[in-house]
Amino acid sequence: MGKDEEPVKGGVTGSIGSRRVPGVAASGAAPASVATQAEAAMPGEADLAVARSAIAEALGKSGTTTSSSWENPATGARGTVTPITAAYKDEGRTCRDFLASHVRDGNETWLQGGACRIAPGRWEVKRLKPWKRA
Repeated sequence: MGKDEEPVKGGVTGSIGSRRVPGVAASGAAPASVATQAEAAMPGEADLAVARSAIAEALGKSGTTTSSSWENPATGARGTVTPITAAYKDEGRTCRDFLASHVRDGNETWLQGGACRIAPGRWEVKRLKPWKRA
């Protein structure tokens, strides 16, 4: 294993949609109607807490074809996380972009995001927003 292919032992921190985590800068504000629509498409905190482990696992693997799945028995939600880019450097940190699915109550939502490694096995989500299929 190379230094960018360390086994996953940690987790993910950062900002998810409009939910804030201390130490992560906010991006530009969206109009209320757009923000409300985006918020409705985002998973809740309970699901995000479970999905964070899958994000760290997926991004810690080499390649872009291996997905990591997650399931939250408490809410019945499930999903997958798939890296969509090879690792790249941003401000000296290793980063990757990913797609994530969220399925709950028969509704499927896709999200796109990016995260940077802050320590071995620990990733900070820099952005996560609803993915619009072309």
